[in-house]
Amino acid sequence: MDTWASCRFLYVLVVGLACGTLPGVATGAGGPLPALPRFSVADGGRLPPPWRVIGLPKNKVALTQFGIVDLEGERVLRVASDRSYGNLTHELADLNLEAQATLRWKWRLDQPLPDADLRRKDGDDVALKVCALFDMPLDRLGWVERNLLVLARKVSGEHLPSATLCYVWDNHLPAGTVQPNVYTRRVRYMVLNSGDAQQRQWITHERRLAMDFLLAFGSETDSVPPLIAIVVGADSDNTGGTSLGFVGDIAMKQ
Repeated sequence: MDTWASCRFLYVLVVGLACGTLPGVATGAGGPLPALPRFSVADGGRLPPPWRVIGLPKNKVALTQFGIVDLEGERVLRVASDRSYGNLTHELADLNLEAQATLRWKWRLDQPLPDADLRRKDGDDVALKVCALFDMPLDRLGWVERNLLVLARKVSGEHLPSATLCYVWDNHLPAGTVQPNVYTRRVRYMVLNSGDAQQRQWITHERRLAMDFLLAFGSETDSVPPLIAIVVGADSDNTGGTSLGFVGDIAMKQ
């Protein structure tokens, strides 16, 4: 395994992720989940805080562009990559999820990445993704991955997530595929849409986070760790391509 590549991926996924408790966020199981600021009512077309854009350190790669636009009479998030990398991150306090807790959103893909292939390092790009970041105890990780994560946290100075589940719109893998990231198994992809049959159409998803987490990481743990962030992103730095997608409001409920 390429040590730098593994640390790099962990770092750039949520570089700058704050670990402090956010005001008004409940942390106990069964409590109300936070209302994520809606893109549809963004003031003046600006990204609603505390959503914030995070890219590669030291501007090594162009930043994926995120903006609020009007599309077909509705205000939505525009996600455009051009040989770039970037994530729009909403930090959370350590949220303990009940089994029925869901994440709901809609998205559409207008321009895919035909050269992306999540099974190869040179194809490890995603035209559109929504991710849930979890704080899984380090003793659940293998020795190599545990030490890579400890190193990445030390280098970045951040409490990087130990388990990330990314729902993706992929160009090749069939819907339902669960695929480990080729750089680090701390990230697992779950393909929800595939190919171009549904391009330029709004598709709504509502996913049970706990169930999907155990489907992706069940070989390592039988419990669901705290949720620490929600991320929207796209990247095309490995394939050198361009992509364009849109995401509607993201909501959580127990």
